[in-house]
Amino acid sequence: MLHFFKHRRRMKLRSLPVPASWLEIIDRNAPVTAALSEADRAELFGHVHVLLAEKRIEGCGGLTMTDEIRVTIAAQASLLLLHRETDYFPTLRSVLVYPDSYIAPLSEEQKDGTVIEGHEVREGESWHEGALALSWVDVMNGAADPHDGNNLVLHEFAHQLDSETGDEDGMPWLASAARRETWRRVLGAEFEALRHAVEDMRPTLLDEYGAESPAEFFAVATECFFELPCELKREHPELYEQLALFYTLDPANWDSS
Repeated sequence: MLHFFKHRRRMKLRSLPVPASWLEIIDRNAPVTAALSEADRAELFGHVHVLLAEKRIEGCGGLTMTDEIRVTIAAQASLLLLHRETDYFPTLRSVLVYPDSYIAPLSEEQKDGTVIEGHEVREGESWHEGALALSWVDVMNGAADPHDGNNLVLHEFAHQLDSETGDEDGMPWLASAARRETWRRVLGAEFEALRHAVEDMRPTLLDEYGAESPAEFFAVATECFFELPCELKREHPELYEQLALFYTLDPANWDSS
């Protein structure tokens, strides 16, 4: 019964008209959406309504929250939901937005079991339960060039998709054992290839941060899939195919559509 009412509420939200001010923000700060078909844009606008109704997007570190911040983040995150059955990042309740990069506590366990604690500067981070954090400056830097392969919102929300299985391990929810096995084989090989390329200091299409872990690889690959799809399809066709199947999208063909 609760699922029925949630679904009906979301259907009503998705049918709401989009304010002209929102359209201006989306066109300016999520320019990749301009390549979508009219049907896909309409779907994306509906997802924006749902995300803004269900998630708290809060200013931190003195940042005053505005519609521009809220709509920009929701529109970019909604790209990850197109054409897919979705529960809208179900464990996510709050998006914490800082004006710029912020200082976060760091705790790292070493191979010998000792733990090093300190602090580091971060642009964003995602937690398995409850929240993710973003630097507004870096959100806008990611939006400025939709073809540079770097987008903080796509990266952190990809982590949310990854963690829907209960583990953040680079494998989001997939419908069958066969899909999971193919994903494990393809992305595992691509992760190892990136890791070796970084060790050898060879240039790579995928950001070298993806070599940190399978979870970071999936998030980095998601950025590349949406922002450098033609290059990714040409240089990493199997990886592109797996991401296209998961996201049910083919962004390499958007420019020609």
